Amino acid sequence: MTIQRWSKKVIVAEFSDDPQFSDEMSTLMDMVSAKPAHVILNLSAISHLNSSNISSLLLLRKKLQQSNNKLLICGVNSQIYGILEVAGLDNVFEFEEDTTTALAKIQIAEPEPEVER
Repeated sequence: MTIQRWSKKVIVAEFSDDPQFSDEMSTLMDMVSAKPAHVILNLSAISHLNSSNISSLLLLRKKLQQSNNKLLICGVNSQIYGILEVAGLDNVFEFEEDTTTALAKIQIAEPEPEVER
């Protein structure tokens, strides 16, 4: 659906089901490779995940960890959460209720440095 750089340190992405999921993930991986940032991934428009989707989520998480950035997943419905839980990934990924909460969590963890006057 949409991928935007919310700030220098944060990318907010809203994904939809395949085949767009794979295309959007490829675009997001390119963005993170070019300029690392925290990623907030809204999955509210996702109705199913396949093994390829889960694999790409794990690869994204690994890439972000290598650059000391976080992946926060939000907007997950009970069906998608159930799939991740059965796969044992509910403890691997960080979940937030919505994009606003995820943004707040990142800002609290890494506040912008104050400018000296």
